[in-house]
Amino acid sequence: MPAIAIPGPEGRIEARFSPPPRPRAPVAMILHPHPQAGGTMNDRITQAMYKIFVARGFAVLRFNFRGVGRSEGEFDNGIGELSDAAAALDWVQAFHPEASSTWIAGFSFGAWIGMQLLMRRPEVRGFISVSPPANMYDFSFLAPCPSSGIIIHGAQDEVVSPNSVQKLVDKLRTQKHITIHHDEIPRANHFYENEMDLLLASVENYLDMRLDPACPIK
Repeated sequence: MPAIAIPGPEGRIEARFSPPPRPRAPVAMILHPHPQAGGTMNDRITQAMYKIFVARGFAVLRFNFRGVGRSEGEFDNGIGELSDAAAALDWVQAFHPEASSTWIAGFSFGAWIGMQLLMRRPEVRGFISVSPPANMYDFSFLAPCPSSGIIIHGAQDEVVSPNSVQKLVDKLRTQKHITIHHDEIPRANHFYENEMDLLLASVENYLDMRLDPACPIK
């Protein structure tokens, strides 16, 4: 997929985009891990989730946050990165305004940004949050969480404590009108080095459930 350039708050945002294969195709945007820890849109988990949504007929975007790759600007501790994500979603929606629904998926830092974005965008109907850094960042903004989704993490995560993720899940599950699924991958570390297949199976299984016309979660 060729690179595209999206206008962003600090200039050009480098991205990859798979156009909608049909009218009213849903949209998904995939957010990469921490820029200062080597995270880019070419991270293998970010790419894998991108490919899963493409295969399911979504219009799908992944992009580099400011200061990463050919995206202009400098790292902004999450504030500017949230603005980048909002600008990228604006671009997708302008390109494909008839989308039937919108999904956000993110890995680690990208999961934190993605969950902030869904608070601001009521059109987001589902999220996939992989290894959200619940011990590093404040997730209290999810009050209440506006959409249903899944949180996935590794039982042997050495970066994000599994206990902190469990507490986040427990808190979100007290809310009414949404459903939070939770999948802990046995033996998986933060990067799913030897459990990538289990991570992707979790994502696929959740999408199977949510995209089934008979699914009660809307």
